[in-house]
Amino acid sequence: MAKIQSHRDLVVWQKAMEMTVEVYRLTEEGFPRSEIYGLTSQVRRAAASVPANIAEGQARGTTRDYAHFLSVARGSLMETETFLTLSLRLGYLTEDASASTLALITEISKMLTALRNKLRG
Repeated sequence: MAKIQSHRDLVVWQKAMEMTVEVYRLTEEGFPRSEIYGLTSQVRRAAASVPANIAEGQARGTTRDYAHFLSVARGSLMETETFLTLSLRLGYLTEDASASTLALITEISKMLTALRNKLRG
């Protein structure tokens, strides 16, 4: 197993980046222009916060800080999931268009939980 030298080496960070790109594409293609400062902005910020907090936590000097930032990342991930679910209910997205992103969110959530549990003990 390769040593983690940077947040870029973390599979969970790589998947979070992939999820963020997918969110940007979904909101570009499916959301109405009237939502540019509303839901579009909120879901993009929440999605981008996930890999950003993973990176910041990994760069911190303590395990406690790292675990804290992983919790923040998971919170942002759940916020992203909630905004995408709302977007489905509002008809801005279809089940087909959002299925892979929502599946990726579930996978990332499990990875964040496992990493945080590993750090704790």
